[in-house]
Amino acid sequence: MGKRMAEHRKKPLPEITWDNITPPYLDHAYFEGGTSFPFRIAVRGFDKVNAWWLAEMATLVYADPPFAGTFLYKAGFASYRFFSGNSTQCYVADAGDFAVAAFRGTETRPRGDGGFEPVLADIMTDVDIRLVPSGRSGKVHKGFRNALEEVWGELMPHLEKLAADGRLIWLTGHSLGAALATLAADRLSDVQGVYTFGSPRVGDRRFADGYGASLYRFVHRYDIVCRLPPSPPYAHVGELHDIGAEGTRHGSAMRPYDPAARIRNEFRRFFTALGQERRGTGDRIPDEIRDHVPLYYTVHLWNALGEP
Repeated sequence: MGKRMAEHRKKPLPEITWDNITPPYLDHAYFEGGTSFPFRIAVRGFDKVNAWWLAEMATLVYADPPFAGTFLYKAGFASYRFFSGNSTQCYVADAGDFAVAAFRGTETRPRGDGGFEPVLADIMTDVDIRLVPSGRSGKVHKGFRNALEEVWGELMPHLEKLAADGRLIWLTGHSLGAALATLAADRLSDVQGVYTFGSPRVGDRRFADGYGASLYRFVHRYDIVCRLPPSPPYAHVGELHDIGAEGTRHGSAMRPYDPAARIRNEFRRFFTALGQERRGTGDRIPDEIRDHVPLYYTVHLWNALGEP
């Protein structure tokens, strides 16, 4: 570990503007440094090296298949397969002895001259937050469940075949993709680990209490998506790992937050800033929106690899 830490060089946090706030990030050096910090295939429990790898994969899935495939091959994955629906996209990268399913949320790229597509509209897919039976324990967000169903008919047998052939299965995702990874792991019989980044709440308290997979949930500062949908009736799943300005704190409590006042203020700030951006007069992105950018998760977790 000493040699690896000596080779580690921290990266600066990216400068996020309205022009580059949404994925894909085509100038990011995905998996750079991965040879010094190889994926730990069979580890049980939380592992910060795997957290970094899976954050990179959760960010890469926003790119088009040919672009993503180039980096997956360079990172040592022998093959990959993409699964697409109207509301999401998923790739499964196979490394021979393990495989990773990475989920992407609804498209968030700017379209035409409309400017930035609201992150919140992406997360509240179908604007349908009704709770419906999960099929196992408790209830889950109907829109998230429907998005997963778009790819599940092909994805599930593919993952089960990989598992039957001896691969250890890992799942990951950012934003809506994090919600889909959470739901997918709940349906599969054997998952090695699930790492999510900027995840919304997925189901009710009964769903959270009955969740069986090992899930590690990362929250960057005041990422507003992690506050949605409201609690109660929704509840978060898994072990929280908080990323603040001072670095990553594993298993810490969510930073103080007044849902009654702060959410009202930040919704107001969000729509004000969005309107200014569309008129070409705004340059400040509310922290609660900026903190959701997936690159912040990847860079913070890379930098954490050099910490004792």
